[in-house]
Amino acid sequence: MKQFAKPGEFCPNEACSDCGKLQGSQHQNLQKYGKTRRGVQRYRCKTCGKTFTETKGTIFYGKRTSEREILETLALLAEGNRISSLSRVKGHKEDTILAWLRQAAQHAEQIEDVLMAKFQVKRGQLDGLWAYVRNKGEKKLS
Repeated sequence: MKQFAKPGEFCPNEACSDCGKLQGSQHQNLQKYGKTRRGVQRYRCKTCGKTFTETKGTIFYGKRTSEREILETLALLAEGNRISSLSRVKGHKEDTILAWLRQAAQHAEQIEDVLMAKFQVKRGQLDGLWAYVRNKGEKKLS
């Protein structure tokens, strides 16, 4: 079964000769390089010398808010709560919540493009996947 690579398994620097090459028996160009103040793992590419965090390429990259808080807020939006209500309850600006929502939508579209193009997933299967994710895997009783 094909799987997506995770941060720390390849160098994301497009200018690097080892960009996109997965770590394994032949490639060992990445090393753990400490953690950020928030405890996010950092990596350093031995080939190009660039450093990056494990959140690179995700909606959590560069955020000061915890992953849990962002996901919880997005889940409440998915359940039909209004941005203005969440802003009051969660203490985040409406613009911030809207930016998280836009980034999540962009990532979902990118994942959909990859799944449909490279893995021959059909739209019906993808709709089923998103329904599963949205409902946390639980089937609704009719």
